[in-house]
Amino acid sequence: MDERTREYLRGRFGDYYRRSGIEGPPAANEREWGHIPFTAGSGTTMVRHQSWLDVAGGGSLVDFLAREQPRHVYHSAGRYRDPGASRMSEKGWRAADLVFDLDADHLPGVDPEATSYADMLRECKNALLDLLDFLEGDFGFEDLDVVFSGGRGYHVHVRDEGVLELGRDQRDEIVEYVRGPDIEFADVVDTEAVAGMGLKNPAQKRTLPTDGGWGARVHRRLMDLVDEIRDLPEEEALERLREFPRVGEGKAGAIRRAASDNYDELAAGNLDVHPAVVSVAKILFERALDEDGAPIDEPVTTDINRLIRLPGSLHGGSGLVVTPIERDALDDFDPLADAIPEQFRGHEIRVAVTDPGPTEFDGDTFTVAEGERSVQEALGVFLMARGRARKVAE
Repeated sequence: MDERTREYLRGRFGDYYRRSGIEGPPAANEREWGHIPFTAGSGTTMVRHQSWLDVAGGGSLVDFLAREQPRHVYHSAGRYRDPGASRMSEKGWRAADLVFDLDADHLPGVDPEATSYADMLRECKNALLDLLDFLEGDFGFEDLDVVFSGGRGYHVHVRDEGVLELGRDQRDEIVEYVRGPDIEFADVVDTEAVAGMGLKNPAQKRTLPTDGGWGARVHRRLMDLVDEIRDLPEEEALERLREFPRVGEGKAGAIRRAASDNYDELAAGNLDVHPAVVSVAKILFERALDEDGAPIDEPVTTDINRLIRLPGSLHGGSGLVVTPIERDALDDFDPLADAIPEQFRGHEIRVAVTDPGPTEFDGDTFTVAEGERSVQEALGVFLMARGRARKVAE
């Protein structure tokens, strides 16, 4: 980034902060604060081990941000007795939010070289919804904030009282569960002895739970299959079932009959309507483990001292706002439109585009051509922050 571009962005970031009204997270005075300034050259310098007194003692957080005009701003997930101490061992750790990070370019099946930025962010929101299914459905967390990171993905901050004092090992167990645990099929099936039919030894009744957990995920997949084959003509249903490994004509016919004759039992989770159903459920279990986990960045969650982006701040690699999102607004949230700072709308600037190509921004898709041109400032800031353009004289 050349000097003209750097100074332009630095000044406009400062203008944004002067009108931002950012207040900081809960227990802001117990957290470590850090920021990365707009420095010359390709490297970055992190200024950290700052306390709330350092960043807001002379006025307010907004005053500090408007004065420093930082490129990136962070606060710690951890809470400390002395957050400004220069050594971690001297800070006096007290508690930490449980933080989850999803990065679009780290998702399974996403190739950053072949997938557009906008498409990666769409995939990342799908992964976020999977993560929230775990956090709200399986764990029952209620005090959580969802935040667009301003760059590659999303953060979730969990602050339920029961998680704040969890150590690294306990957080690692949560990570393993969310990403896809190392478990067997028998671990997700409820088994009970059932006497009857005059048998000397009782039979075993196997049931998938329907009210949460990995077992319920397998059950949802099973019922999706059952509903699918019930709606298909017989030959198509049998052909669909034969797509499963080790399911031939006989097993396919048995599963199809069970889907019709034993639908209510299957809906209740009962697998022992026929052995063939159990076989398919085991396959669906393996697929669930492979496909249903949330691909979170493990070190972020297990690190009780982690620095995380400040909601409401600007991301120096995009010029977008690190945006808190209300839970009921998440489905409609478009990061490349809804995270654009309002201060950067309404007027044009001149930039020299150095990395031309397709661009999706502010609800529109277009191709940015190389060379000097006038563009809406929001787009210009986006392109400059991402290294695709530089500022030129007006």
